[in-house]
Amino acid sequence: MTAPVLQVDNLKKHFPVDSGLRSSKEIVHAVDGVSFSIAPGEVLGLVGESGSGKSTVGKCILRLLEPTAGTITLQGTDITRLPRRRVRPLRRKMHMVFQDPYSSLNPRMPIGRIVGEPLRMHNLVDGSQLERRVSELLEMVALRPELRHRYPHELSGGQRQRVAIARALSVQPPLLIADEPVSALDVSVQASILNLLKDLQAELGFSCLFVAHDLSTVEFLCDRVAVMYLGKIVEMAPRKELFVHPKHPYTQALLSAVPVPDAKAQRHRQRIVLTGDIPSPVAPPTGCSFHTRCPVVQERNRIEEPQLREISGQGHHLVACHLVGPNGEAPDITRETSHAQ
Repeated sequence: MTAPVLQVDNLKKHFPVDSGLRSSKEIVHAVDGVSFSIAPGEVLGLVGESGSGKSTVGKCILRLLEPTAGTITLQGTDITRLPRRRVRPLRRKMHMVFQDPYSSLNPRMPIGRIVGEPLRMHNLVDGSQLERRVSELLEMVALRPELRHRYPHELSGGQRQRVAIARALSVQPPLLIADEPVSALDVSVQASILNLLKDLQAELGFSCLFVAHDLSTVEFLCDRVAVMYLGKIVEMAPRKELFVHPKHPYTQALLSAVPVPDAKAQRHRQRIVLTGDIPSPVAPPTGCSFHTRCPVVQERNRIEEPQLREISGQGHHLVACHLVGPNGEAPDITRETSHAQ
């Protein structure tokens, strides 16, 4: 088997609560024991509600945030505790596309300089070669080379995100982290950006961690999907397997909220509506973190925390739920929620 481009083991990121007046011992458990790997050329989708810790995972991988615990291995190198001076050369191997393309681009720089900045920082090209390479990168993301002289505020949101993608891929990194790259864009623009990412990934072969809360974009782009809830991964499976046979009650609820293009089928779908709000990461529940909202909760779920385990014969389908049997038998959450309503 080919070694993974990225290996994350038991990653944790905790933030101390700042009360302002006195020191506090409370801790925000933003990421609380996440493990996964990404193979060469694979796109892994990381999904969940806002506040589940998805973006924090991406920032910890890039060392924009320092992990509290765990291990991050990039192409065989443990980068978790490397000093900043040793991390800097490795940044050529991992880049990020942020959610808001306007705030992620330097407003004082023209587009050509923004796209060429990573090439200059890593001393890859200079002079006329740099100018030619910038033009190639702009054309690669379907932008006219003459836009290199404009500033970010002179471009549309979709154009700015294309610039961000060109900058991220300028040094041909083996790992790209896309943090909800289309959520800040108009719906009419989202499809073109997703198609661009899919085409570039197929052409360049980079691995990608695609962070999103829109499951339809994940279904279009990703090879595997990991579902996060309150700082933990509760289910992970190949894309088709997860969308056709979701096991965890939380995953089933998320998928029931995704609209389908068939109006008749949409009218007859049974929507799973979860009650209550996501618990505070300052004081996560004991046992299963989802038990406060689960319509099929049992006493064991309130006491014992389920571990992420592989379901027998389900093609690398992992789930963290006491109610899912060893062969993938899952509770009928649709029936339980319809009775409750």
